[in-house]
Amino acid sequence: MTIKFTKISQMFLNYFIATLIGDKNLKWYESIDWEEEITHFQRPLFTYPSYYTSVNYHGIPQGYLNSIAAITYDIITPLATLPYEQWIRQCLLNEISFKPKKILDLGCGTGSNTIKLKQIFSEALVTGLDLSPYMLIMAEKKAEDKNLEIQWKHGLAEATEMLTNSYDLITISLLLHETPNSISQLIIKESFRLLKPQGQLIILDANQNRLKHLQLLIKLFREPYSAIYAQGNLKQWLENVGFLTISVKPVWGIYQVTSTYKPETF
Repeated sequence: MTIKFTKISQMFLNYFIATLIGDKNLKWYESIDWEEEITHFQRPLFTYPSYYTSVNYHGIPQGYLNSIAAITYDIITPLATLPYEQWIRQCLLNEISFKPKKILDLGCGTGSNTIKLKQIFSEALVTGLDLSPYMLIMAEKKAEDKNLEIQWKHGLAEATEMLTNSYDLITISLLLHETPNSISQLIIKESFRLLKPQGQLIILDANQNRLKHLQLLIKLFREPYSAIYAQGNLKQWLENVGFLTISVKPVWGIYQVTSTYKPETF
């Protein structure tokens, strides 16, 4: 899965990465055997869905299924989440209404939100799940650097194979706009199944109504599913599977935080 580069292009890439992340992180990036490391996460004979393998996320060949996407994610994301990535992510955290004991971060990527959740709720069992084993390598490194114990799991957000009614809180950050609408709705349905009664689901993503009018932005960041996501209705998707008390709050330009609960009886 790892992309091969010519000697010159690899030198240019290393210079670019070193400039942005520093020599220490570059040495780690160059020393790691990515194909060996992903075996610690990737399940044997795992089959990736076509919606994930048939597109190049952000114009990167093979999308998130390569080491380049993982190492550059924390560099590129702040550019796409103006005015300030951490402030936008904090808006999700501000919606948590109780002290959860078990937390699941679906589509955790390199663990930016997952790590924050563990720092805030240090006694909680926190799990981050992502479809890219390369992203999980980065997430694990970031957590280890902060001496945080987090469970990292590889798999589908729409079919986690986890136990029903097992989490107090589920968070989904900047994931739904990167999947087809049919998959987004399956992720919401899976979240409903995984939550305990009265459990909370919080979603940070683009505001669909605003995104409809930003086709140039979608093309700039080369998002394969954002235009499709903009045609959907997140609130309706949540209502369709049984979520109640749905709150939608705008966040800066094109974002929104949506908070909702699984009913006590269903």
